[in-house]
Order: sequence, then structure tokens, then C-alpha cells
Amino acid sequence: MARFFFFLVGFGLTLIGSIYIIIYLNLTTIGYNFWEYVNFIIRQPECLIAIVGIILIFLSIPKEEKDELHIRYFFKL
Repeated sequence: MARFFFFLVGFGLTLIGSIYIIIYLNLTTIGYNFWEYVNFIIRQPECLIAIVGIILIFLSIPKEEKDELHIRYFFKL
């Protein structure tokens, strides 16, 4: 159950961070080039939330066992 919770939190953080990254694309219309945009994005804490969310998602995915033939989700069956 904890993995599912961390997955949902990670998904939410990734979604929020990605929305800010898309919103800041408007900076290119006022004269920022791509590298100035990237430099701006990596300095904004609300955009770094997306990276934290991706890390949480990857940590919540269960590791595969080699002898296992069925797909395991977030709950132990």
C-alpha cells in the first residue's frame, strides 16, 4: 500500500512540475533561446519538483524477480 501511495505522490509531483515547464515555454516568445530557457528551468524549484516526482515513481515500482512468471502490481498477492 505504501508503494501505491508513493506512486501517486510521485505522479502528482511530476504532473505539477511538467505543467510549470510547459508554462515557462512562453519565455521563448519574448526572445529567450533554447539554452537560456533550459538554464532558467533548472533554477526554478517548481520545475525541479518534476525530477523528484520521477524519482519517487521509479522507487515505487517493484523490482522483478527472475523466476516469476506473472506480473506483480503494487500489492503483494
